Amino acid sequence: MLPMASIQPHRDGYRVQVYVKGRRQSKVCPTRREAAQWAMEREAELSGAKLPDKTLEDACKRFRRDECPKRGGGKSEAVRLKRFEREDALAKRRMDAMLPADFADWRDARLGQVKPATVAREMNTLRSILELARREWGWIRANPMQDVRWPDRPRGRARRVSQEEVEGIATALGVWDVLRADTKIHRTGLAFLFALETGMRSGEICALRWPDIHLSDRYVRVVKSKNGDSRDVPLTLRAVEILKALPLKFGPAFDLADDVRDALYRRMRDRTPHRGVHFHDARSEAIWRLSKKMDVLELARVIGHRDPRSLMIYYRADVRDIAQRLG
Repeated sequence: MLPMASIQPHRDGYRVQVYVKGRRQSKVCPTRREAAQWAMEREAELSGAKLPDKTLEDACKRFRRDECPKRGGGKSEAVRLKRFEREDALAKRRMDAMLPADFADWRDARLGQVKPATVAREMNTLRSILELARREWGWIRANPMQDVRWPDRPRGRARRVSQEEVEGIATALGVWDVLRADTKIHRTGLAFLFALETGMRSGEICALRWPDIHLSDRYVRVVKSKNGDSRDVPLTLRAVEILKALPLKFGPAFDLADDVRDALYRRMRDRTPHRGVHFHDARSEAIWRLSKKMDVLELARVIGHRDPRSLMIYYRADVRDIAQRLG
């Protein structure tokens, strides 16, 4: 047994642990001999003497299993990775033999199949996998995507929602004149109005539970947002009214699965003249409104954007308004 490896009896055989350069890994093997062999191989890999024989598909599967459940948007990432593993030849390549040109060629091929924004999302996921493989798994020594250019993406949708559109959609959902929560359609309407007040994402609203709602202090805690962080979101008086319309019960406060919310919103909206209004547009409208009351750093914290630069579109004042403020 190597000096940095520890092998102990285990109910399923032998547990072996290796510790190299501050990194510890362990495995249960059926025999002591297999445990010792695994220890020698892993110590060589972790010390940099040898890289494991792994493909990009192996890395994608490990990421789907271990990382996607912990990430906001992990379900969507898992779907994209399954498609990548199934359809793209790049997934079968050995990781230690991959070059930036391989990913550039793959990017260009994908741009002929899907929109640039889709390619950019897929590249972000692959880059995260490769970074984990480099930093923590010891599967590669350098990230081959480090110098690969991302495709040009169109500016994100930041559509305003007019009062006429709000009234029309809220009326179709049965919550314009009275805030009621008797049916899933009503609660979909309340979720839409709540998004207009808070700028929260649909998934965040549907995941809200009463222990995370603090009406007396007028804020809610988003336990896990899209980027994996938690944050506190202040509530307007109207947002408090919306929450008070919901019945107190165990489980999510809106008692609404996000996919059900999506289907009901689309169905009822399409009965109005306002088919161009997406549910997510309520978040954009809320950000526009909040940008008139908060500075960009405050808004970034409330909305859950790590990069305040992505919010600068909401701070574009008309030059005539600026001239008036100058006096």
